[in-house]
Amino acid sequence: MKVKFITSAPSIKEAIEPNFTEVALLGRSNVGKSSFLNAFTNQKIAKTSQTPGKTRLINFFEVEDDGKKYVLVDLPGFGYAKVSKSMLKDWGKNLDEFLKNRFNIKLFIHLRDARHPDLDIDNNVDEYINSFKRKDQQLLTIFTKIDKLKQSELAKLKQKYPDALYVSNMKKRGFDQVKRKINEILWGM
Repeated sequence: MKVKFITSAPSIKEAIEPNFTEVALLGRSNVGKSSFLNAFTNQKIAKTSQTPGKTRLINFFEVEDDGKKYVLVDLPGFGYAKVSKSMLKDWGKNLDEFLKNRFNIKLFIHLRDARHPDLDIDNNVDEYINSFKRKDQQLLTIFTKIDKLKQSELAKLKQKYPDALYVSNMKKRGFDQVKRKINEILWGM
């Protein structure tokens, strides 16, 4: 897999031209989105931090995997972030506009924390995406931080969410399955 940073943009107006199939990565602040990106790509492409909400722009990465190219779109985390209310409002408006109007997004990946699987904020995001998702788009749930669960807790989670994928950013587990699922959804491979 080859990954190359393209650019960052504050809104859809400044985004790159939609020339490639896109995969949008969503997750609440502190779900480990930057760590997920680094483990998924096996490169340090995203800055990790102890402070939630560091990603404030829409970041675009070109991904080439098995000869196929797509753009991975890293979106700002939702929920907790130490920013002003006006900035939160602007983020919300920009993200809403981007997600609903970016016609070349084929896959929404929603990262959820395995330790807190049923947070209202995550359930609301799933409802929100499903409210406007087109027939040619899919939503994939990926639970992060599975290394922090006991085997019995992980088994219960898998039973409750059988269609989700499960990863450990720290131990780099589950990422082959994520890559296979993305290729299957985007290219039918």
